[in-house]
Amino acid sequence: MLPIPLQKTFTYSVTKEEADFLQKGMRVAVSFGKSKIYTALVFAIHQQAPELYEAKEIHQILDEKPIVNEQQLKHWQWVASYYMCSLGDVYRAALPSAFLLESETVIYKNEASIDESILSDQEFLIFEALQYQSQLTIHQIVDILGKKTVLPVINSLIEKSVVYIKEEIYETYKPKLIKYVRLHADYAGENELQSLLELVSRAKKQKEVLLHYFQLASSKKPIKAKDLEEKSGVSSAVIKALVDKNIFEFYHIQTDRINFLGETNSIKELSEAQEEAFNSIKESFKTKAVTLLHGVTGSGKTEIYVKLIKEVLANGKQVLFLLPEIALTTQIITRLQNFFGNQISVFHSKYSINERVEVWNNVLENKSKAQIILGARSSVFLPFSNLGLIVVDEEHESSYKQFEPSPRYNARDAAVVLGHQHRAHVLLGSATPSLESCFNAKQNKYGFVELKRRFGNIQLPKIELIDIKEKYKKKLMNGHFSDRLLKMIQEALDEKEQVILFQNRRGFSPVVECTTCGVSPQCPNCDVSLTYHKFRKELRCHYCHYQRAMPSSCGACGSATLDTKGFGTEQIELELKELFPNHSIGRMDLDTTRGKYGYQKIIGAFEAQEIDILVGTQMLSKGLDFENVSLVGILNADSMLNFPDFRAHERAFQLMVQVSGRAGRSKKQGNVAIQTYNPYHQILQQVSINNYEEMYKEQLQDRWQFHYPPYYRLIKITLKHKDYNRVDMGVNWLAQALQNVFRENVLGPTAPAVSRIRNQYIKNLIIKIPPKQSLDKTKKQLQKIKNSFEAVKDFRAIRFIIDVDAY
Repeated sequence: MLPIPLQKTFTYSVTKEEADFLQKGMRVAVSFGKSKIYTALVFAIHQQAPELYEAKEIHQILDEKPIVNEQQLKHWQWVASYYMCSLGDVYRAALPSAFLLESETVIYKNEASIDESILSDQEFLIFEALQYQSQLTIHQIVDILGKKTVLPVINSLIEKSVVYIKEEIYETYKPKLIKYVRLHADYAGENELQSLLELVSRAKKQKEVLLHYFQLASSKKPIKAKDLEEKSGVSSAVIKALVDKNIFEFYHIQTDRINFLGETNSIKELSEAQEEAFNSIKESFKTKAVTLLHGVTGSGKTEIYVKLIKEVLANGKQVLFLLPEIALTTQIITRLQNFFGNQISVFHSKYSINERVEVWNNVLENKSKAQIILGARSSVFLPFSNLGLIVVDEEHESSYKQFEPSPRYNARDAAVVLGHQHRAHVLLGSATPSLESCFNAKQNKYGFVELKRRFGNIQLPKIELIDIKEKYKKKLMNGHFSDRLLKMIQEALDEKEQVILFQNRRGFSPVVECTTCGVSPQCPNCDVSLTYHKFRKELRCHYCHYQRAMPSSCGACGSATLDTKGFGTEQIELELKELFPNHSIGRMDLDTTRGKYGYQKIIGAFEAQEIDILVGTQMLSKGLDFENVSLVGILNADSMLNFPDFRAHERAFQLMVQVSGRAGRSKKQGNVAIQTYNPYHQILQQVSINNYEEMYKEQLQDRWQFHYPPYYRLIKITLKHKDYNRVDMGVNWLAQALQNVFRENVLGPTAPAVSRIRNQYIKNLIIKIPPKQSLDKTKKQLQKIKNSFEAVKDFRAIRFIIDVDAY
């Protein structure tokens, strides 16, 4: 199996000894194409030679034992076939990139003497560089010549016999080594101590180090070089001098990068309602593999998870705890560590490559420190061998779906299949379950448990809808805040309580417009206006990351009257600083949480009550637990409701209920203020009384009427190319071919709201699959049509993307 988007596996030849040593799931380096070397995975060892091509030999075996197990490969095959992508795509997405060695072309100089006059200027630059260095990589040559296309120059040098090339493979994972110090063997005996001190009697600092060394040695533990430096207050050079004198010696011990230290506490007592839910879940697991826990916000679902996890660990099984957002892991890690200490490992993209390799190896070897894996969606691909329970927290979240690149899987659904393969129980938890999961529970496919009371019997927050159309008419708005919201914020601050404000757009304002001619700066690569970021005084595209300085005048008519339209988190933060100058304001969005610890810093400061008002995007809505928050404000509810998507209303309901749930979680009932132009909208009315049932019934009726999930399945096809006419021709041909087979169940072709991204034009088609129609047969038909499409010469360059269950 190769990490490239090709549907099939490839056969290579091995010797008998290699075949005896190799096992399924080991990595081998193989060449593919003209000269590139890839890390392939052994999928099967057999004795049938391929008929259509000559089997090449493998380069080398990279592992002593398999790093991928049988269960995983089965799961990967399911993901590849269900989501219609190649096994190579799944393999690439699943393995930490440090495992995927790819070769780098290295250029060496020929030793024969060369006539320099035959070389062009650029060739001479490379030749000269090779006089000083024994080898150069392609990247180094790009730097030397200052241009990207360097292959013609290298090919010319090869033809002139000046250089030759080799493919080199580099291992990218480096274990972390910690430097320790010990006494040289010559001085290990007790009698040598006196002679040692005499040796360094003149060097005051060295003597100091020795005395501190003996102090530390009394604890009988290995002594870190760093600890000895700190304890004796000297520089590393002093210790190095003692090593040079053969008094000390250094040695290294390999260690994991992630270690949790801290006391573990006993698990909290569950309340009566929690205990009841806990027993119902266990009862449900006797007959159903998957159970849905519908617990209102702040009802203490985490405590129930903890108790279930404890029972599973007691049986010696592994637990996978899936979370939709990395921001959430920071809080939940701390809470779970309090109970399980060092049995937890965390796996998500903010961790470095090396840290992810270590977690992978610990799970593979079923080590004690990897009994609970806490992770974002990619952790469903880890090498579990003994899974007992999967918890999918906030299961309704769209972040569980991967959209780009392939495989476009949904981690929640993949987790249900993974649980089935391991015969493990799966618990889906949410305060606002997705319509699909709720539908499955009502159809008796899943078990269903409800938890209607908040922990400590605190009431759900009081929700108030503020009509800002009225407020604008009566001139009662201050910036983007109504007088009522400002009064509520002031009251909360006076009570020394904290406030969360939600606005689902980052930046200062999404549109900059010239008031004279009405032109607004557009992204040159995408069909979207540039967002203004005031902090950096720049315009930025949130699709392709293009950026430029904020212009001082209009590019079309030259007038200096530029105005901003709409508002994002940055603008709210600045307005708040003016309105509440004596309070500290924090902001949490993609711009402020860039680094590895970005989330931790902001959440930590808010928990420690160093921030009074926190403004943020949807990151704030997902399961965070702050004790002192008494007010949540949603600044513009309409932008969520008026969205061209059949899920817009369901998503808006979920988002608003989740954000509201951050208020009043520990002491008293919280308040929520929702600013809207349309307070009578049915979704806002349902949010204000937290009526999930009503929303569920209403949305389900719409879905049945208009043939959408959960009744019908959806497959979305996207075509992309930089030539508009070619995409248009291709999509019309494809629509015709699909309509011949699927008749009226084909929607489109349509252009999405943003119809050009990174200079690629986009067109979509949607296939609806009725309840009785076989999903497998539909996919086979679609694959046939795709093959025919790609056989047309004009269409071959168009990117053809299939997204199964695209929602």
